[in-house]
Amino acid sequence: MQIHVRDDAGREQKRSVKRHQFPITAAYAFTDYRSQGQTLQHVIIDIASPPTGGLSLFDLYVALSRSRGRSTIRLLRQFDNKVFQASHCVELLAEDDRLKDQDEMTKH
Repeated sequence: MQIHVRDDAGREQKRSVKRHQFPITAAYAFTDYRSQGQTLQHVIIDIASPPTGGLSLFDLYVALSRSRGRSTIRLLRQFDNKVFQASHCVELLAEDDRLKDQDEMTKH
């Protein structure tokens, strides 16, 4: 489109202006913790390492298991494969063992 503007000297000049419009789709974002217990039609997942803390295998499982199937999951960006080769948190494993012992004691 053509527009008319005045320069510093007061002379009128023609300028061309191009406008680009990008389609926007409404979306909702939340954490893997918030998504527990939900099944979503389509998910876009960002499994890149966060700036603080880190991702555990439990976090990855929750994030990747929220959709109805592999065909409805999209990854936002590239990620480090080492994230899937990490071992479980020692504290969580110890808590899991403690809960198993409590369960056995309760059953007995």
